[in-house]
Amino acid sequence: MTIAKILSAGAVALTLISSAALAQQAVTGTITGINRLNGTIAIQRTQSGTVGANTGGGAEEFKVQGGLSLEDLHAGDKVSFSSTETGGTRTITKLQKQ
Repeated sequence: MTIAKILSAGAVALTLISSAALAQQAVTGTITGINRLNGTIAIQRTQSGTVGANTGGGAEEFKVQGGLSLEDLHAGDKVSFSSTETGGTRTITKLQKQ
């Protein structure tokens, strides 16, 4: 019985680690708005796949992690970013202008 518990716990841990790794993959998009007072940024993700197959979605709003600066960014800039979601709040952990 204890071996089954250990294997089950290992499988759960592996699932959590792999989902966290997927959340950290960098994606690209275009900045559509910045609120420097609230520390939020709106980014529309770049469409992937066949052109015209999807109209894309609207811009998504993210909180920006404390150490990241928004001073050199403007609406229309293309960026690469990584984000995480905790308690329904999406937070950008890495942001780089392209």
